[in-house]
Amino acid sequence: MQRASLYLIPHILTWRNAMAGLLVMSVLSSCKRGAQGLGGPQQAPTPEVTVAKPIAKRLTDWDEFTGRLTARHRVAIHSRVSGYITQVSFKEGTEVKAGDLLFTIDPRPYEAIVERAEAMLAQAKTAAELAGVEAKNATALRQGQAISVEESERRLKSATGELAGVRGAEAALRAAKLDLEFTQIRAPISGRISDARVTEGNLVSGGTQNTTLLTTIVELDPIYCEIEADERSVLKYREMHKSGERVSAMFARIPAEMALINQEGWPNHGEVDFVDNQINPTTGTIRARAVFPNADRLMAPGFFAKVRIPGSGEYDGLLIRDSAVGDDQGSSFVWVLDAEDKAVYRPITLGPLLDGLRVVRHGLKAEDRVVVLGLMSVRNGVKVKATMTEMLPPAATK
Repeated sequence: MQRASLYLIPHILTWRNAMAGLLVMSVLSSCKRGAQGLGGPQQAPTPEVTVAKPIAKRLTDWDEFTGRLTARHRVAIHSRVSGYITQVSFKEGTEVKAGDLLFTIDPRPYEAIVERAEAMLAQAKTAAELAGVEAKNATALRQGQAISVEESERRLKSATGELAGVRGAEAALRAAKLDLEFTQIRAPISGRISDARVTEGNLVSGGTQNTTLLTTIVELDPIYCEIEADERSVLKYREMHKSGERVSAMFARIPAEMALINQEGWPNHGEVDFVDNQINPTTGTIRARAVFPNADRLMAPGFFAKVRIPGSGEYDGLLIRDSAVGDDQGSSFVWVLDAEDKAVYRPITLGPLLDGLRVVRHGLKAEDRVVVLGLMSVRNGVKVKATMTEMLPPAATK
C-alpha cells in the first residue's frame, strides 16, 4: 500500500500544475476581454501632410542644345609688304581698337620707291605739257597748210599718249604710297589681340601667298554660339511655323538663352540670327547660330555652352514641385485631397522643369490640393490632416 501511494504522487503534482496553468490562462483571457470591453484596440493616428495648389501660368516649352562660343569677327593679321619689323606697338592679350598701330615695318625702301614714282610723274607731266603745246600748234599750222595732215595727226596722238603716261605715273605713285602706308600695320577691327608671333628685327613676307602670320584679333562683343539642331527638332519647328504656333528662325529672329558650364539657370539672353540652308547628311543636323551680348568680355571663343530656344508656342499650364510627383511603373502620379480631406490617386502627364518646378500638361486643375510633403504616409482613400503652403521651388522653401 505504501508503494502505491508513492507511485501516485508525481501524477497528482502534474495534474495540479496543469490546473494552475489553465487558471492563469483563464485569468489572462478575462483581463483581455475586460480591456477590449473598456476601450477596444488602439487606432492608427491620422497622417499629417502638407499640400499646395498648382501655379497656373502662361508657359513655353524650351529645347536645349549644346554649342561652342565663336567670335563674331576674327582676323589673322598678315603684312601686305615684305620687310623687317622695327616696332611692335601693342600689349599682348589686351583690347585694341580699329585703327590702332600694331607693327611697323622699315619704311625706308618704300619711301625711296615713292620718291622715284614722284619723279617719274613729274617727268610724265612735263612730256605731256610739251606734247599738248605741239598738238595745239599743229592744229593752227594745219589750218594754214604749213604742215601735212599726217604730221598734225602724229602730234595729236602723241599728246594723247603722254596724257596716258601721266595717268600711269599717277597710278604708280598711288601704289607706292599704299605700300609705304602698309609698312604701318593697324588693327582692322576692335577686339582682344593675341601675342606677337614676330618680334622686332625679324623679316616678314608680305603679299598674297606664303605670308607671315603676325597675330590675331577676335571681336568679343557681341559673341556667337554655334549649335547643331537635330533633324527631328528642325521638322518640329517647321511644322509649328506652318501651323502658326511659332515663327521659324529661318524667317525671323527668335529668343535664345545660354549658360556656360559654371553658370546656374540661363543668365545670358540673345537671339538666333542664322540657320544654315541644308542638313548635313553625315550628322543629320543643321547648323544654327545665336548671338549674345558680352559687354563684360568674360565669355571667350571656344567655351562650351548650353543653349535653349522655344520648343513650343505659349500655352496655359500648371507648375508643381518635382518632389510631389510619384512613379508608378513608369507612369507619373500625385496625391490630391478631395472635399473630405481624403487622399486621391491622380495620374498626370508631365512636361519639363521650369524655374525649379515641374510642368504638368494633363491630369490636374488649378484648384486641386496637391500633397507636397508626407507622401510616404498617404494611402488612397485615407483621410489626412492637411496643412496648406505655397507651391514654391525647393530653393525658395529653405
